[in-house]
Amino acid sequence: MTQEQCPHRNNVQSSEKPHVYKVGIYGWRKRCLYFFVLLLMSLILINLALTIWILKVMNFTIDGMGHLRITERGLKLEGTSEFLQPLYAKEIQSRPGNPLFLQSSKNISVNILNNENHLVTQLTAGSQGVHARAKMLEVKSSSGKLLFSADDQEVVVGAERLRVMGAEGAVFTSSVETPHVRAEPFKELRLESPTRSLFMEAPKGVDIHAEAGDIKATCRSDLRLQSVDGAIILDSRKIKLLRLPQGVPSSSPSRQTVFEVCVCANGILFLSQAGTGSTCQMSNHVCI
Repeated sequence: MTQEQCPHRNNVQSSEKPHVYKVGIYGWRKRCLYFFVLLLMSLILINLALTIWILKVMNFTIDGMGHLRITERGLKLEGTSEFLQPLYAKEIQSRPGNPLFLQSSKNISVNILNNENHLVTQLTAGSQGVHARAKMLEVKSSSGKLLFSADDQEVVVGAERLRVMGAEGAVFTSSVETPHVRAEPFKELRLESPTRSLFMEAPKGVDIHAEAGDIKATCRSDLRLQSVDGAIILDSRKIKLLRLPQGVPSSSPSRQTVFEVCVCANGILFLSQAGTGSTCQMSNHVCI
């Protein structure tokens, strides 16, 4: 190309306008973007308002939520609380000066497990009653004195007096060991075995004493008073033997041996073979 032609080409290129490329979002895309940004801001404001409303309604504070307070000793609940799932706690106590109420529509169970998660103690209070399951049950007074204790071996009543208020009294299927049996003042004491025998045994003696009344012993068969090594002593100003049979004199001699009852000066009774007269003097060696 000659030099004369170069200026002409430059003039042609300089006469054309340069192209401008726009960068960005325009038109309906821009309007949609603004709409979504506005919608997102609205949702953020609504969520923030709902969060503030929930915090206000639930009474969220730095110390806890609602009636629940977080303290150094644990959780503190004020008012009525409802638990829908099992509650695991080391200690449950009420506020000072206020009682602690446990309420359930079915039952309340307290279970104690050992290190192997085996049930060792259980207390259940339900509509059918209160059931306790444990190796030993103890009831103590405020001073620490044992009032009642029960285990597999024995039941101990540590109170000074055991009172049975039932009309039928107390029924024992086995033996009873006690140092003292006494009725209430102006009440009768009755020991009864309706269908079997009644035994009272003591290695050092049995004392039956009535200060202002009588002692009656009634039986259908024989009433036997027996002393193996000692004597039977009747100590009273008057001794009455009622309803004794009365003999009828007979003309024919009796083949049976008849005795008479003799009394010593010291109160000893003995038998002596009867004769035409008294024979007690001939057998008075028993009184020595």
